[in-house]
Amino acid sequence: MFVFFVAAFVATPSRRPPPTRLGGVREIARYDSVKNSSSFVFPAAWPYTAADFQRTDDRDDSFFFTNARLVTHIDDKAMNALTAYYRKMLSPGDDILDVCSSWVSHLPKDVELGRKYAVGMNAEELAANKQLTSWVVRDLNKHAELPFNDDTFDAVLNVVGVDYLTNPRDVFKEMYRVLRPGGVAIMAFSHHYWPTKVIRRWIDADMTGRVTIVANYFYFSAPWRQIVALDVAPRRITFSSDPRTWIKALAPHDPIFVVQAVK
Repeated sequence: MFVFFVAAFVATPSRRPPPTRLGGVREIARYDSVKNSSSFVFPAAWPYTAADFQRTDDRDDSFFFTNARLVTHIDDKAMNALTAYYRKMLSPGDDILDVCSSWVSHLPKDVELGRKYAVGMNAEELAANKQLTSWVVRDLNKHAELPFNDDTFDAVLNVVGVDYLTNPRDVFKEMYRVLRPGGVAIMAFSHHYWPTKVIRRWIDADMTGRVTIVANYFYFSAPWRQIVALDVAPRRITFSSDPRTWIKALAPHDPIFVVQAVK
């Protein structure tokens, strides 16, 4: 069933405190406009051209997403790490928008969140997502405008979808608009994607380069107060006499990186 929703929340500051250095993750870089400090090196101007956003399959995205794909692009360890990170970042009562959403949102079930809305490409996938309050089908590459009022959400999330955006600055401006002051936008990504639909610049970049790409999207889209890049699933080895602990720590798993920003 197609569900369309236009929010009418009262514009209030987010209840969330701004993100700090959290345990269990590895910080890669940080920009803070208030403190006038940055370990990112941002260029003087928007560094991308139209060619960077071309795809192997440049047809209308609705053709590719006509059929539902109830799959995940990251393995269980990466999904659990992302959910654990959300548990640290999201507060009870937070109103959430999941952008480029599908049939699972990776939200922690033990946190009583507020309203949970989603924007995605396939109605069947979105209808299968039992964590959502409501959803809307929307191709953000054709219509970047988010159908919600200003200052509506405490957090905007995007899991393995940022690499498909062909007009990212417009979408990131919209994320900024619908966030409440103090709200956070969290872009999570890994090394898996639909290769024919991902943008050329993403394919050409390594993981460090992809972190830089998303940080640039934030920096050149709106006056975000803080931008932070994190590895939320770093490998850790702890001292133990049990070899199973070492084996588990060394077992391969999908990486999961986050670039997030505070309004």
